[in-house]
Amino acid sequence: MTPTRRTLIAATAAVSALASLTACGGGSDNSGSSKASGSTYTFWDPYPQFDASSPWGKLVSQCGTKAGVTVKRTAYDTTDLGNKALLAAQQGNAPDVMLVDNPVVSTLVDAGILNKTSDIGLDTASIQKNIIGAGTIEGASYGVPIGANTLALYYNKKVLSAAKVDPASIKDWNSLNAALKKVKAAGKKGITFSAINTEEGSFQFLPWFWGAGADLTKLNSAKGVAALSLWKDWVDKGYAPKDVLQNTQTTSWQEFATGTYAFGENGTWQLGNAQKAGFGYGVINIPAQDGGSAPVPTGGEFVTVPVQKDTARYDISKKIVTCLTSDANLLATDTTLTYVAPTSTVQAEQVKQNPELKPWVSAVAAARGRTSGGLGSKYPTISQPMWTAVQSALSGSKSPKSALDTAQASAGKG
Repeated sequence: MTPTRRTLIAATAAVSALASLTACGGGSDNSGSSKASGSTYTFWDPYPQFDASSPWGKLVSQCGTKAGVTVKRTAYDTTDLGNKALLAAQQGNAPDVMLVDNPVVSTLVDAGILNKTSDIGLDTASIQKNIIGAGTIEGASYGVPIGANTLALYYNKKVLSAAKVDPASIKDWNSLNAALKKVKAAGKKGITFSAINTEEGSFQFLPWFWGAGADLTKLNSAKGVAALSLWKDWVDKGYAPKDVLQNTQTTSWQEFATGTYAFGENGTWQLGNAQKAGFGYGVINIPAQDGGSAPVPTGGEFVTVPVQKDTARYDISKKIVTCLTSDANLLATDTTLTYVAPTSTVQAEQVKQNPELKPWVSAVAAARGRTSGGLGSKYPTISQPMWTAVQSALSGSKSPKSALDTAQASAGKG
């Protein structure tokens, strides 16, 4: 299972193509990453915004103490973490436990540096199937999800009321388009989202792409073209601003938070900001083209156990992972991160504590992993041409069909 240099180089390129999607991005903490031996276990995560005194930092430390060891935690931003993991594996110096963004799992598995959960003896039976699916390759899971976030539509109650739109009436694309038309006629702004030329743009486009019934292995199908045409129509008709081409999920949220937009496509992680926005809001699932909830992509991280030369270390690593992902600790962690827990038991407790999470639990139930369906590490070679197509179509340089034809040709070479 020792990774080859060629595999690691290819994997590094794939990880570099994936940007952070969760609310957990931040600056790097390069406080050292050499693996200590004996009673010190190394732990890497993508949460540099949480220091040692934070609830998360304390939990990591406590799980080490409970396992009878000291945990040396190092936090990196998401993309940096994936690249450093590959480099450390190449040097035979991978951390004992590592928390990684879910689409990176398959790339690390391809590089041969992650253990199967079954080989470590980790119990994943209670994990929601579609959530663990993001870290499952050829039927085997390679990590335990800490939680999931995803996308839905936030709406501004005052704007919809002024336009005489009932949010409960929005069941499919036709009813959403009718609502946007009314909003514009009332002199208000329609919908804001992120169509930036990074993974964030793909992440936000996927609900509409999947909601049309399209498949990532055929970007230029009629269904894929329908999804991109929907977005282009919104920009052309003034339902969405032209700056969606530059919008990150953060800047898109800032637009919605001005209180002038009817809808904002954004994530679970904005719930705290929504409560501070100063206007009444609600959340509905993103509608599929012909009705029902569109499949949305899962964001979030997996706790993984990298391959070690000293396999005797796995027993303690297992104890640390089990502690971090126990029901009691998941509730606290997912509350901190505004994630939906990966188990129905903890989800029920979350909704009991915070009823506003109910639509998000529903959205996560309809979600799917970007690397699921056998795509694995091929996903980055599909995602980049897809977000490029979105940019080409929305800017007017190509038609949706032409843009996706180009994307499919590019993805086919990946």
